Amino acid sequence: MTDFQMLLQSGMRLSEGIAALLSILYYKKIKATHYRYFSFFLIIIFCCEIFGKYGGEYISYPKNLFYNYFVIPLEFIFLYWLYAYQSLKKKYLFWGFSLMFALAYIPNELYFLKNKHIFSFNYTFGSLLLMFLVIMEYYKQINSDNILNFAKNRMFYINLGVTLFYIGTLPFWAFYFQLLEHRPIWNLYFSYFLMSGIVMYLLFASSFIWGKQNYS
Repeated sequence: MTDFQMLLQSGMRLSEGIAALLSILYYKKIKATHYRYFSFFLIIIFCCEIFGKYGGEYISYPKNLFYNYFVIPLEFIFLYWLYAYQSLKKKYLFWGFSLMFALAYIPNELYFLKNKHIFSFNYTFGSLLLMFLVIMEYYKQINSDNILNFAKNRMFYINLGVTLFYIGTLPFWAFYFQLLEHRPIWNLYFSYFLMSGIVMYLLFASSFIWGKQNYS
């Protein structure tokens, strides 16, 4: 990892902290809405990242298992809930996508852990499912009567952030090992991964500042 990438990695944790802090400061504004769970989500993710960075200094634990079997499922299942269950009002999509994501761990354990074709099948598959929800959310926003007030729509900021980070880095994680054979390209994409993470969490923070509950 280059010095620039290490700086970006620190910046990503800082942006996560900013998003978590603003979610606390604006909690009174959102406590009567389902976005209060978004606040809890950001706080938990920030705590997980801090634990992932410094927890190994105090206790011994398998970091890869912590992320693969706790942090990643938490991220995807919560986002499925936020998009499908709450924003799109399609509860069957939430339950269906959550089930398919959970089942994706089976081929990941049986096959993909032993080969180098896909770095993390469950993450890649989870991102593909999320991409469908992102597209549906864009379609909903474009066809909304409040399209001219998009800047007041909290989901606009969330959707844009998820697009840049989860969808934008989907090829990077899907073809991680192939890209690793071309180090300059890998470095560029890894830098984008970190930068898009910073932008995503800053957009999440912005959703608390400018987003209004009555616009959707």
